[in-house]
Amino acid sequence: MRGRLLKVIMTAVMVVSLVLVHFLQKSINRGRAEMGLTRLEVLENAPPILAFTTVALGGFRGLIVNVLWTRMTDLGDQDRYFETIQLADWITKLEPTFAAVWQWQAWNLAYNISIKFSDPRQRWHWVYSGVKMLRDEGLTYNPHRPELYRELAWFFQNKIGYYLDDCHLFYKSFWASEMESVLGKEIDWERLLNPQSDEDKEKVRILREEFKMDPAFMKKVDDKYGPFEWRLPDAHAIYWAMLGLERCEGSKNYDLMSLRRQIYQPMLLNFHRGRLVENRFSKAFEYRPNLDAIANTDKAYLEFADADPEYYDHILKAHKNFLKDAIYFLYTYNRIAESAKYFREFAKRYPGQSLLTGDPTATPEKIALDEFVVERVEEDIRDNSPDRVRGIIEGLLFQSFHTLALDEEEEASGYAAIALKVWQKYEKEMGKSGDQSTLDRVGLPPFQSMRTEALNQFLALADENEPLMADALRVRLNLPLRQEAAPPESSNP
Repeated sequence: MRGRLLKVIMTAVMVVSLVLVHFLQKSINRGRAEMGLTRLEVLENAPPILAFTTVALGGFRGLIVNVLWTRMTDLGDQDRYFETIQLADWITKLEPTFAAVWQWQAWNLAYNISIKFSDPRQRWHWVYSGVKMLRDEGLTYNPHRPELYRELAWFFQNKIGYYLDDCHLFYKSFWASEMESVLGKEIDWERLLNPQSDEDKEKVRILREEFKMDPAFMKKVDDKYGPFEWRLPDAHAIYWAMLGLERCEGSKNYDLMSLRRQIYQPMLLNFHRGRLVENRFSKAFEYRPNLDAIANTDKAYLEFADADPEYYDHILKAHKNFLKDAIYFLYTYNRIAESAKYFREFAKRYPGQSLLTGDPTATPEKIALDEFVVERVEEDIRDNSPDRVRGIIEGLLFQSFHTLALDEEEEASGYAAIALKVWQKYEKEMGKSGDQSTLDRVGLPPFQSMRTEALNQFLALADENEPLMADALRVRLNLPLRQEAAPPESSNP
């Protein structure tokens, strides 16, 4: 009797436990999924081998992945990067939602393996393989993991868009050509969003299927944070970071600050170098400041500061430096009214704070706009960024041509002289390294070549907006009126 009673009690306990588990299991599974401990949904559009391994091996996948991951990191520590490729491929097939391995392997391809090759095309193959691994595969199986969006945006901003790689000019040129083949030199948003011809439909198909980009979302990004030159990598860095923010906004377990940073940092670069110009003399692309992006960049800094109270002071510090650049660049491009507007904004938002790094007394209350610009030139001569220095030289030359057309010869000569001094100082600083590869990577064109290109651009803009000024400048420079060809060099400032 006692044994039978015990069996009845044990059976009752088991039944009650099973009933409780039934009600709790959904909550447990939901929590495990949110913490990334398991995957409940079936992989969509997965290759047969991937679908098989993720189901057939069950819980043993975790043990196998642990062994492979340990081996892969050991090989990485020994700089045996090529041997890690197959191991990483196996891991992604066993655990496609293991975001860290997608991130690690993409970095391995783009940064570690690519530099083993000296040929730019071979190097680009590995860099772009890292991009495609994240974009085409990693995000397919991990659409709500912000670290993958952040990594993809970083590849565009840093590996392709910056100057650290000796082959960065090839990357930029190749990517610009690829984008131009689909988007053209200037985007016609109507044709892109509502394609009617077979040619336009094919371009949209390539954009969606090959580059995984949505035209409507591109337009949204451009309206909110642009305008952008979509042939440049910085625009794509912002695209993927903004897409990550939208898809991961509701995720409570991830810090989204890194994605916001991947928007406002490239936006600053877009301001500094976001206008693409084809030099018809060298047949190469050159980069110019995108002053039209200043307004949206200003708004973005303040928006992100409010969105992240923890980083509020940090973001406002970056915003303060941005305003200094905006004031200066607008002034040197003769957009004085806009420059004065941001000068007043700086004074209102950051009262009592200096506009100049080396002079704590140079506050907006104690220094005039003109004085700030002159003092700022001395600071920027010491800057080693070719984008910034190129923008300074071009802006000073624009101001020189403008004042010369107005018969302000002394002022024009002064701007031209400062531009030359900036160029000489920069080349001298770069020459101290004695490293030809450094000079090739970040050196500037000859000054006279930069002057000629700036003059061509100034005349083209003046012909469209102020033709009388353009003619006045041509007279001062002894050039034929409304000349279309490249103007000859002149001894005038």
